[in-house]
Amino acid sequence: MASVETQAVTAARPVHSRRSSTRLWPRLLRQPAALVSGFVLIAIFVIGAIEPQITPTSASRIHLGSQFIDNPPAFSLSWHILGTDGIGRLVLVRTLEGLHTSEQSALAATLIATLIGVAIGGFSGYRGGSADAMLMRFADMLGIFPALLLLLAAYTYFTPVTVPKASLILACYLWIPVARVVRAEITTLRDREFVQAARSLGASDRRIFFRHLLPNASATIIIAATTLLGQVIMIEALIEFFGLGVPAEITPTLGNLIGDGQRNVLALAWGWWTWAGPAVLLVIILVCANLLGDGVADALRPQRQR
Repeated sequence: MASVETQAVTAARPVHSRRSSTRLWPRLLRQPAALVSGFVLIAIFVIGAIEPQITPTSASRIHLGSQFIDNPPAFSLSWHILGTDGIGRLVLVRTLEGLHTSEQSALAATLIATLIGVAIGGFSGYRGGSADAMLMRFADMLGIFPALLLLLAAYTYFTPVTVPKASLILACYLWIPVARVVRAEITTLRDREFVQAARSLGASDRRIFFRHLLPNASATIIIAATTLLGQVIMIEALIEFFGLGVPAEITPTLGNLIGDGQRNVLALAWGWWTWAGPAVLLVIILVCANLLGDGVADALRPQRQR
């Protein structure tokens, strides 16, 4: 998966007019893979959002009847289509509840990280000087540590991990690539003619930033946020796969469902279907998020760069 910085650096820079953002849809229509991925991703997220209203039972409910214990997938239009685990819980219901939790955590972490990155990167790029140097050196020092290692340590220290706590932990590190690309974009834009014209007319720094710089940097921000969403989902699932995130017994997520399912297959000889459903859904989300980010980046790239 391409990094936030790699994709955002190739983004468009619509510095002379905001009308370039209105041309996004015609360009995006020429990206069928991105369109299909976007619709699939929206459909999955909508299903995850309404999961509490559509599932007929709780994910932790145990069916005591022996006919439901450790059943393989049943190819029929019922809640048993993905089978049950070794104690009779419906795998499809647990997968949807895991999607609901992972979606909440990933969206919250992405939103918080993007807001922090835009605030720090925008301020650093616009002010420049010593403020820029100090903020970027702080980001560089924090970025020295490998992301997975630092997040694993944070998850271990802040146990027990809850969904809000997991979102904050991820956001407190993943704002760095967003801040870097936003800072680079604002640094490029602040010396353009339209900014100088606004400044000569007496526009305040606040008005210049929010009315001129930020809208013209929206392409970079959109690409950074889209790419970051896939990375958040992947990192969170990987951490929870190793059992360091939210416990599956308390709150199912896609990552801990896959990890618990595989461990139970090895230790208790449960069926492979107990983890295959969440794994397939996670792969679909990651692929769609990556394709959508690539498509949006290509749609926002100026014609002269094609």
